[in-house]
Amino acid sequence: MSAPDTSPLPDGSVPIKLLHDRVLVKVDDDGERRSGGGILIPATAQVGRRLSWARVVATGPNVRTIEVGDQVLFDPESHPEVEIQAAEYVLLRERDIHALAAHRVSGDGAPGLYL
Repeated sequence: MSAPDTSPLPDGSVPIKLLHDRVLVKVDDDGERRSGGGILIPATAQVGRRLSWARVVATGPNVRTIEVGDQVLFDPESHPEVEIQAAEYVLLRERDIHALAAHRVSGDGAPGLYL
């Protein structure tokens, strides 16, 4: 029996069926970031507890408010990571997501933000 093909689809989603209220996200983080003043902060710098943004690639059948392609804000410290086809993903429950940013939540086409 061969392993299923879980390569990302053209829209960036992953062909995986999640159960219940699970949400699979991909953190688009290269590790380095810039401060508001433009100073480069290396990935090795220690920072306090910090929330992360990620892109949703799959959702379970009981997820009510989040769709594939949305950007979500979550606490990366307490959630399992999974590797699929050499790519790292994070598995969340819908209730663990603190905020949602998506074009559909704003009427003018600009991304809206729900906290």
